[in-house]
Amino acid sequence: MILVYDIGVERVNKVRGFLRQYLEWVQNSVFEGELTKSAFKRVTDELKEIIEPDLDTIIIYILRDEKFLDKKYIGEPKVKSSNII
Repeated sequence: MILVYDIGVERVNKVRGFLRQYLEWVQNSVFEGELTKSAFKRVTDELKEIIEPDLDTIIIYILRDEKFLDKKYIGEPKVKSSNII
């Protein structure tokens, strides 16, 4: 999955810190990785508690199969993509 967010500055560190427990931080507002169904539910439930739904946005792209992912970089990636997705 790929998760991107646009969060109020006062909640960014809390959201980022929480997501780093489950996913790889690849850009300032972008995380990616694989989650089990139960971990996905934990993450989404907790994010709903952290954010302000009238002010913040989280978008989750679910990739059902790695063979459909073609990732290209321009510039230096923030992290090495050894076991991401």
